[in-house]
Amino acid sequence: MRSAMVDVPTPDGTADAYLTRPETGDELPGVLFLIDAIGLRDRTKAMADRVASWGYVVLAPNILYRHGRAPVLPTPDLADPDARAAFMTQLGPMLADFTKANMEADGRAYLDALQQHAAPGPLGLTGYCIGGRFAFRLAAAEPGRVAAAGCFHAGGVATGEPDSPHLSAAGIAAELYLGHADNDQNMTPEQIATIDAALDAAGVTHTTHRFTGAAHGYTMSDTAAYDEDAAEQHFAALEALLARTPPARTR
Repeated sequence: MRSAMVDVPTPDGTADAYLTRPETGDELPGVLFLIDAIGLRDRTKAMADRVASWGYVVLAPNILYRHGRAPVLPTPDLADPDARAAFMTQLGPMLADFTKANMEADGRAYLDALQQHAAPGPLGLTGYCIGGRFAFRLAAAEPGRVAAAGCFHAGGVATGEPDSPHLSAAGIAAELYLGHADNDQNMTPEQIATIDAALDAAGVTHTTHRFTGAAHGYTMSDTAAYDEDAAEQHFAALEALLARTPPARTR
């Protein structure tokens, strides 16, 4: 892979980001990789590399950039419950940054940066955890640029708030794939039904899948939640989604 860290200007500063693409091929479609709340690290970079290996240029921003360059916080042993709890306590205040306005403004800046490196045309998204919520919001905010969005072990997509992401479903023109864990307190069956109803009412083409036995964070091999079978199914579903939508590479 040809990979490097790049800087992305945003309305609130500069986000460091991981840019990766195959060794060969310059005119490749783009995919924006929206990481989980744990941060930009080896696992998320390896996942971005895998997506790029299918024939894409992939940008994975440090979505916590307001608090510093990656790693914003030292990544603990996430298989240790006590270490994870302490990490989440530190991380908690940073999550207040992920307002609708910030996600839309940052997302537009990330898409602008990606388009500088990708072939002209629609882009794809894939998001994880809070990045899944981010992908949903950005698909609604930028329907002219986003043609496909994968949302995996996402949380906070259907809430009781007046700006809940699911309420923006009517703005989505992209095809969506929503890959939920069936043991995820951040995405209950009732929330899944609410999201599906909103997407159905808006006429959005989407697939909803619940991975049996999987927990929140099932794609992340550096955490105790990792589920290899569910993670591999997620890669297969994402590759198929990107291949059948306008970001598809020319094979």
